[in-house]
Amino acid sequence: MLLFKKPFHAGLESGAITLTFRRWQKPHVKVGGRYRCHPIGVLQVDAVELVTVAAITEGDAAAAGFSTRAALVEYLAELGPLRGTTTVYRVVLHHGGDGDRVELALEAKLSPSEIADITARLARFDKDQAWTKRTLELIETRPRVAASQLAKQLKRETLPFKIDVRKLKKLGLTQSFEVGYEVSPRGHAYLAATRKKPRPAR
Repeated sequence: MLLFKKPFHAGLESGAITLTFRRWQKPHVKVGGRYRCHPIGVLQVDAVELVTVAAITEGDAAAAGFSTRAALVEYLAELGPLRGTTTVYRVVLHHGGDGDRVELALEAKLSPSEIADITARLARFDKDQAWTKRTLELIETRPRVAASQLAKQLKRETLPFKIDVRKLKKLGLTQSFEVGYEVSPRGHAYLAATRKKPRPAR
């Protein structure tokens, strides 16, 4: 089982955080394991190794969501004194999707009430600034394109963009891939149902 404090959630969801260090007596996770971590979703473990505190680098600290190596060591020391020879588990991981949301995303037919519910939820997302329609349509036209490129096209920073796409994913409207996203079957059904149909020529 993997638990993370709230300040790490956004980085884990966006993929900015790919490491965690744990002071376990024995491994609590295994390589290839998928672990549901509320409210983040599923995290997949890629590697687990025992390392000394002295072996932790500044790069490791950044990948674990800390500004400096010293900040990471101080965080680990909350559970007791540390020395350079103290061993900790170095866990390499990545966000592995939403698990049970995959089935939702594959729904290709929507009832009028489902369409109304999605519309209401998107309206709440758009309350401060409208972004949902533009983002969905951009992903539709540019599937599996890196998030950084999509964000640049919308003149947005990459991390906030990824967090917003995550909101669409929770509604089953998009699906994530190793690079980029696609509009899901549910998302296509919603877009088709809500697009204005051209008026017939007279």
